[in-house]
Amino acid sequence: MTDRITINISNGVADVRLNRPDKRNALDREMFVALVEAADALAVDPSVRCVVLSGEGASFCAGLDFSSFQGMADSDDADRPTVDLAATQEGRITHFAQQACYGWTELPVPVIAALRGHALGGGIQLALACDIRIIAPATKMSVLEIRWGLIPDMTGTQSLVNLVGLDVAKELTFTGRMVDAEEAVKLGLATTLSDDPLADALALAAKVAQKSPHAIRAAKRLFNQAPKLSVADGFAAERAEISQLIGSANQVEAIMAFFEKREADYADVDLV
Repeated sequence: MTDRITINISNGVADVRLNRPDKRNALDREMFVALVEAADALAVDPSVRCVVLSGEGASFCAGLDFSSFQGMADSDDADRPTVDLAATQEGRITHFAQQACYGWTELPVPVIAALRGHALGGGIQLALACDIRIIAPATKMSVLEIRWGLIPDMTGTQSLVNLVGLDVAKELTFTGRMVDAEEAVKLGLATTLSDDPLADALALAAKVAQKSPHAIRAAKRLFNQAPKLSVADGFAAERAEISQLIGSANQVEAIMAFFEKREADYADVDLV
């Protein structure tokens, strides 16, 4: 993994930070690679129970770094990643650039985004790929692609509709207008306002990490599947998940800890 992203794991919480503050964490090819690699690594780490995704410096992510891609086209630098961002991923429903966002949706544990400064274009799509978004009051969000004659193509059309509804998704995409933090919460682009989104995201993640990891993962699976399933299939999925949880070691531990008035000691999920 490149230095574009840092990961620190403590007490089940992975603190993941985009690490290009001088460019407002704009997406160059190295950042795309780092996002995919980071999500893939966290997905197979059984010690991770919740993830906080943020950006170093003043902004979460200002979107695509057009200048870096132009520079790469004009350069013969052999050390730069040569991955084709439009290449479909074997065994996946995404191409590489989409996976940079969808990997965080696919993570089996909750992902909380801490937003400040800007979440524009690819940056808003990355934020919307997370489960919860905590946003600082001065943050600006925009589905900015129309400014460049483009469309959101990093899973944004799907996540937008799910979060804000079809008509609002269209209006935001057709206009590319800036949305302030208060409106973002009202529309569903963000979950809650915070003067210190990173601190609040880490505090929330710590609470999630103290719950049964099996139940948390089951709940995320069900919610992620819900828009794609019929009501009957959704109910069947609930029955399948609950049948695996009832009587399991962690479910028994949850009950015992409650009645014994102590902190629960949950076992990590076995990924084998």
